[in-house]
Amino acid sequence: MRIVSNYVREQKRYTKNDLKNIFSFDESGVEKLIKNLKAYGVLKSVKNKNDQLEMSDLIDEDIEITDETAESGDCLYVFTYVGIITCGNRVIKVFPKYLLSKKEGPLEESKTEVPLEEMKQVVKVLERYNRSEEQIIKLFNGNGENRSFNILAVILFLLNDYYEYGIYTNSEEVVEINGEGEILWGKTIDETFASIVDNRPYYMELYTAKTVYDEMDYFKRLHECILTECSQQLHNAQLDTLFDMDSFELSEESLQDFGDRDYILDRIHKELNIQFNTRRQILLKTLYAYVSQDRRMLEENDGISMYGTTTYHAVWEKVCAEVFDNKLNTTLGQLNIPLAEKYRSMENKKLIEIIEKPIWIVEDTKKEAPDTLIPDLISIQKINDDDYFFIFDAKYYNIQLEKDKPLRGNPGVGDVTKQYLYQLAYREFINAHKMTVKNCFLMPTEKNEIVKNGMAKMPMLEALDLENLQIRMVPARMIYTNYLANGKIDIGILEL
Repeated sequence: MRIVSNYVREQKRYTKNDLKNIFSFDESGVEKLIKNLKAYGVLKSVKNKNDQLEMSDLIDEDIEITDETAESGDCLYVFTYVGIITCGNRVIKVFPKYLLSKKEGPLEESKTEVPLEEMKQVVKVLERYNRSEEQIIKLFNGNGENRSFNILAVILFLLNDYYEYGIYTNSEEVVEINGEGEILWGKTIDETFASIVDNRPYYMELYTAKTVYDEMDYFKRLHECILTECSQQLHNAQLDTLFDMDSFELSEESLQDFGDRDYILDRIHKELNIQFNTRRQILLKTLYAYVSQDRRMLEENDGISMYGTTTYHAVWEKVCAEVFDNKLNTTLGQLNIPLAEKYRSMENKKLIEIIEKPIWIVEDTKKEAPDTLIPDLISIQKINDDDYFFIFDAKYYNIQLEKDKPLRGNPGVGDVTKQYLYQLAYREFINAHKMTVKNCFLMPTEKNEIVKNGMAKMPMLEALDLENLQIRMVPARMIYTNYLANGKIDIGILEL
C-alpha cells in the first residue's frame, strides 16, 4: 500500500486542486478527505476571494458553511490545527503558520526546506504541554457518526510509556536460605539459632529475599507483541523520525498467538482486577482499548487519527508564561521585593488577586463579580538595580507591520485596550514599589533573532500616562528549547 505523507501550513488557504495534488487524490478521494476533516473540526472552508488569499489568520466572519463537494474554484480550505493527522493511507503534517519559508506539499514541487526539525520540536512541545495540562489519552475523535478510534494517540502513549517505564512484568518475592538477595534480619533472628562468640551472635543460616521475574508471563509477552506492532506502524507511516523514536522488534509473536480477541480481553480484565498500581492500570486499560478496537493506522477506511491541537494559541501562551517566569500566581511575599507598607498585610495574596473586580450595586447592596481582568503574563525583574514590571501578552499572530504594506494579521482593538487596562489595574502597586513599566506583545517568528517590530498605541489611553505597547517577534525555536529544558529567558534580551 502506497503511503502519501506531506506537509501543509496551518491557516494557509488551499484550493481543492491544491489538496488533490499534495495528497495524490482523484476527485472523489479529495472530496471524501475534505468531508472527513471538516467533520472532525480540523478543516474550515471560506469563500474563494482575493482578500482571503492574503490572510494569515481565520476569523469568525470568514467562515462560511459551504458544500464540501463544490467545484474546485468555489471554496478555499483552511487547516485550523497544528500536529499530525492520519486518514486512511494519507499522513497530513500541519506545521505552525509562522514557518513562512518552509515547504508544503510534494517535495519535487519545491526546493524550499521541509520543516522536519521544527515539527520535531513542536511535537515535543505538544507532548509536554499535554502532560502539564494533565490531559488523558484521547481514545476517540469526534462523536456520533463521526466517532473514530484515535489509534495514533494510543500508539504514542504505549511507546512513550515503554521508553519511560519499560516492559510490563509480574514478579514473585522468593525467600531463600543463604541466598544472594537482601538479608531478612527479622526472620533470621526469629527462626534460626545463633552461635555466640565473644558475646557476639553469629548466624550460620541467613534468610534472604529476591525478586523473580516470570520471563514467559502472558502480559509481558502481550505487551512486547503490541509494542512491536506499534513501532512498525509508526515506521510504516513515516512518523518514527518525526517523533524521534527508533524502530524496534521485541517480539516475533502476533496477537493471534495469544488467543482470540475475547479471550485476550478477558485476561486483561482479570489482570486489572488484581492490579492496584495506577500506572499499571492505565497501561492495561490502554492495551485493552488497542485490542478491542482492532484498528491499525493507514487502513483503507475513513477513520481519523490525530496528535495535535486546534488551539495552538493556548500552547504559545503557556510556553511564553513558563520561559518568561510568569508571576501571576505567585504570592506578594514571594516576589523577592521589599513590600510597600500597604501591601505587607497582603503577603499571602497572589499577584492576580490584587486586581479589582467589578462591583454591581442594587439599592444599598453591593455585589462583587467573581471574574476580573486576567493578563497572560506578568514578570518582575531587576535590571541594573532598577525593578521592572513587565506586562506581556503572548499573541499567536503573523503580523504584517511594514512601512510600505497594509496592516494585516494584527491583534484587535480589544487586545490593545486590555493591555493598557492591565497596567491601569496594577498602577497603584507599581507606583508604591517605584517600578518601571514595560508593556509588550510577544509573537512567534521562524527567525533566529528577536525582531523589534514597532508598537501599538491609543492616544486617549496614552494620555492617561500609560505605556504604549511594544511588539517583539521572538524566535519560536529559542522559546521552545527553554520550555523543554525547564529554562528561563532573560527579559533583557528583548531590549524593551
